[in-house]
Amino acid sequence: AHEIKNPLGGLRGAAQLLQQELESKELKEYTRIIIHEADRLRTLVDRMMGPTQPLNQEPVNIHEVFQRVRKLLLAESPVGLTILPDYDPSLPDFVGDKEQIIQAVLNIARNAVQAMDGKGRIILRSRITRQFTIGHKRYRLVLKAEIEDNGPGIAPEMLDAIFYPLVTGRPEGTGLGLAIAQDVINKHGGLVEAKSQPGQTVFTIYLPLENGDD
Repeated sequence: AHEIKNPLGGLRGAAQLLQQELESKELKEYTRIIIHEADRLRTLVDRMMGPTQPLNQEPVNIHEVFQRVRKLLLAESPVGLTILPDYDPSLPDFVGDKEQIIQAVLNIARNAVQAMDGKGRIILRSRITRQFTIGHKRYRLVLKAEIEDNGPGIAPEMLDAIFYPLVTGRPEGTGLGLAIAQDVINKHGGLVEAKSQPGQTVFTIYLPLENGDD
């Protein structure tokens, strides 16, 4: 954990110093994003690398998660990337660890951006699914969150293995982002699936909105 947290501390400190020197409000917004993300990742590392602890349960609004992810990705790829919201405004909050959910969605969406070389379209979609089974439990109401991109697609021979650690289609990839995303969703009693064809890849996250029946 120290190998991650120490560079984050240096990154945060450098961003604070830079923020003091900047006059432009737009540029200061980027430094605020860096500082906020450094703090969030430090907290996330503490939770994920430390002893097994219960999730930090709180009401989570999936649209706030999507908006946070959208803001981060557009800051990383400001030219050529379009991220469109397609939300069901009637969706209720669910109970979960907001920071971990943000990280899971960010990992999936960032994977899409990298597959498109930072240029393309992503749709962040939310819906309700009724009478849905996750594992051995049947749920009356389930949140369905989709991350769709119009990139080149995932090779069929890789699709069944993309959630395994160290599996990646990019030479510079670590193969950990999607594995971490799946682990987070599983800890929340949810499910994540992927389907892909050239020009359309959709990752779907299912999260229970209530207790299920065995």
